[in-house]
Amino acid sequence: MTRRANYALVNFMELLGEDADDLDTPWAEFVGDRTEAHAFEIPADDPTEGFVQLQAYDVSEFGHEIVVNGEPLSGFDIPPAPGWQCWMDSITGTDLVGGENTLRIRRDAATDDAFVIGTATVHWKEPVE
Repeated sequence: MTRRANYALVNFMELLGEDADDLDTPWAEFVGDRTEAHAFEIPADDPTEGFVQLQAYDVSEFGHEIVVNGEPLSGFDIPPAPGWQCWMDSITGTDLVGGENTLRIRRDAATDDAFVIGTATVHWKEPVE
C-alpha cells in the first residue's frame, strides 16, 4: 500500500503555570496546569508513524506531558530550554485515528515551572487511494 505524509497545524498560544503573571507574555492566554484539548482532523483511515513538533517558550523542568486523544505519550515529552524551542516527539503510548483527534499539553504541577505553548504540528502517514 502506498502512503503519503500529511499534517495538521494546531495553534495554542497558551501559558501554563501557577499564576497568570508568571511570564511576561500578554499575547498568551493563561490556562493553569493544562491547555485546552485542541481538536484536529485526520482525513483518512489508518494513520501511521505519527509524531508531534511542538513550539514551547521558557520550559525549565522535565515532567510536562503531551497528551493525544486523552493519553499521555510515553517517555519525557518536553525538555527544558530557555527561550523558544522546537521539539519533536513520536506518538507512542496512544494512536492517531481517522477523523477527530485531540492534542493537549499538561504541566507537571509538582514544579513551579511556567511556560508557553505556541504551535504544534501533528504529522502522520496515510494511505493513498
